[in-house]
Amino acid sequence: MQELIRTNDAVVISFVESLLRDSDIQHLTVDQNMSVLDGSIGVLPRRILVADDALAQAQRLLADAGIGNELSDRNTQ
Repeated sequence: MQELIRTNDAVVISFVESLLRDSDIQHLTVDQNMSVLDGSIGVLPRRILVADDALAQAQRLLADAGIGNELSDRNTQ
């Protein structure tokens, strides 16, 4: 799996999850429970991972939705 985005913005996470779900792109949101460690103030980012073979499609989807700037730097093509 590859990291698609990393953010502490709950709205962006929700929007990306919705886009991926509607496009039938399997994804996994990780680090959601880390908020317990940071006192629920949202300092620690959450990551959305997608399968290696779906990364390019997911990146295009986010770019087309106008949030390509949220893509993880290490995986932009």
